[in-house]
Amino acid sequence: MTKKEEALDLLGADNFVVSSDDEQMKALEKSLDFIIDTASGDHPFDPYMSILKTAGTLVLVGAPSEIKLNPMNLLLGMKTLTGSATGGTKQTQEMLDFCCAHKIYPEVEVIPIQYANEALERLINKDVKYRFVIDIENSLG
Repeated sequence: MTKKEEALDLLGADNFVVSSDDEQMKALEKSLDFIIDTASGDHPFDPYMSILKTAGTLVLVGAPSEIKLNPMNLLLGMKTLTGSATGGTKQTQEMLDFCCAHKIYPEVEVIPIQYANEALERLINKDVKYRFVIDIENSLG
């Protein structure tokens, strides 16, 4: 399954855009109210600012080593760049309640404890799509 198929079919996305495709990004210009940026690697921010509507917000939850953007992309259109590492207990519970109410579930790969070393190797080799969850209860029985 391709990333596009996965996003649209499995995750229920309304649209799929490759951010490195200038034409696709141009088609989204000033169309979004809110962007959650989960990328931890360094990447340009100006393309994302250009697809925000007036008073739109870009929230960083990843941790790039630096943020570089043209200040005019913030000033023109009253845009906001903000960040959040994690929420507190209340926000986490609200998020879990929201996900439960809307049937939003995590995509995980459940593994037995005996597979932990192989899972670590896969992490090192970047051969992981989602998160590993170790099934301890069924691994030790």
